[in-house]
Amino acid sequence: MQGKLEQVSLEIISCESCPRLLTWCRDVAAKKKKQYLDFHYWGKPVPGFGDPEAGLVIVGLAPGAHGANRTGRVFTGDESGVWLYDALHRYGFANQPTGTHRDDGLELRGAYINNIVRCAPPDNKPSTEEIRTCRGHFVREMELLTGRKVVLALGQLAFKQYLSLLKEQGHDVKGLKFNHGAVYDFGADVPKLIVSYHPSQQNTRTGVLTREMWYGVFEKCRELLGEPAKQK
Repeated sequence: MQGKLEQVSLEIISCESCPRLLTWCRDVAAKKKKQYLDFHYWGKPVPGFGDPEAGLVIVGLAPGAHGANRTGRVFTGDESGVWLYDALHRYGFANQPTGTHRDDGLELRGAYINNIVRCAPPDNKPSTEEIRTCRGHFVREMELLTGRKVVLALGQLAFKQYLSLLKEQGHDVKGLKFNHGAVYDFGADVPKLIVSYHPSQQNTRTGVLTREMWYGVFEKCRELLGEPAKQK
């Protein structure tokens, strides 16, 4: 399974299907942010990251321009990643509480992270067509993550796209709404879905998402997995 996921990752990294996004990623990588002038930017599509046998799969929106687009690893190098990896470590899904670059020694245990869109979009807003074009990568990864028992959707777009996948698979998703902390059960042999606000600065700095709310989501993830919380 790991080999197949690695192959999908290579396909994602080499993908050139969205010229607007590729141009943006490369321009950002060339111009850089003042505080990262000495950093060699990734500037390409970013694959998923984590444990191939993960019980928890976390779905986000897209790489950050100076986060994953800089470091080459999802949720690494920006404020969203600070919140995410802190929580993953706190609840036993990661070996360390921080992620700063691809070779920092971070490992995930029982968790896998991917995004709906694999290139950093301008203003963090991919177009409908770009989401549709990138969908194949998301679907293939999800198919290969056969151990998943819980899916955590971060933000409304990730939530809607995952519901769309479930609908294609024949599951009833009618009437399901985005509510922070909501849990949806689709029956035996189908991963449970938990919903959360995205840990973006827009949400965390305005109090829309607090630490207590955020940690509560991971408490629920552990409960749904039927495992001890392992809080640190």
